[in-house]
Amino acid sequence: MQRRRRAGRPERTLRIIAGAWRGRRITFPPGTSVRPTPDRVRETVFNWLARRIEGARCLDLYAGTGILGLEALSRGAAEVWFVESDRALAVALRQGLAMLDANGRVFDETVERFIGREDIGRFDIVFLDPPYAIPVEPQLARLPALLAEDALIYLERAAGEGLPDADSIEWRKSGRAGGVRYGLAAIRP
Repeated sequence: MQRRRRAGRPERTLRIIAGAWRGRRITFPPGTSVRPTPDRVRETVFNWLARRIEGARCLDLYAGTGILGLEALSRGAAEVWFVESDRALAVALRQGLAMLDANGRVFDETVERFIGREDIGRFDIVFLDPPYAIPVEPQLARLPALLAEDALIYLERAAGEGLPDADSIEWRKSGRAGGVRYGLAAIRP
């Protein structure tokens, strides 16, 4: 069954579900291979983060549409840095940030290169949602240098893959929705 498109609604849009920009729609370019985090999952994750998001410094790795970082800003995060290597998506993210007058920076480079920088600082919340074909373990191993004390990491994977099981990861919460497995973790020292 084919879904009908509502008149006047662009095909490639996402809705911010809560906060200052609740109901605002952002657009992203056609021809990109993004897999935006579903509304239901975002709502759960941000309920988990409700007490931590206000004033937080966030990092959105493999940002794609940027919906996780934009949702964080809408809910009171102090700033979000977005890392996206697809130039079309990075341009759309910059346009979205400008439209919302949001406190964010977009880095048009690979996550691997970005994590190697020395001038990054530390983040309270990291969103790690790479394409499913990319293993997350190498990035998880390099993240501690970027994490503030008591930082949390949101991770999303294909349900069949599950979440990584390593001694250095302490899963605080996890869930499953359709084909998505997701969780909130801290890195053990």
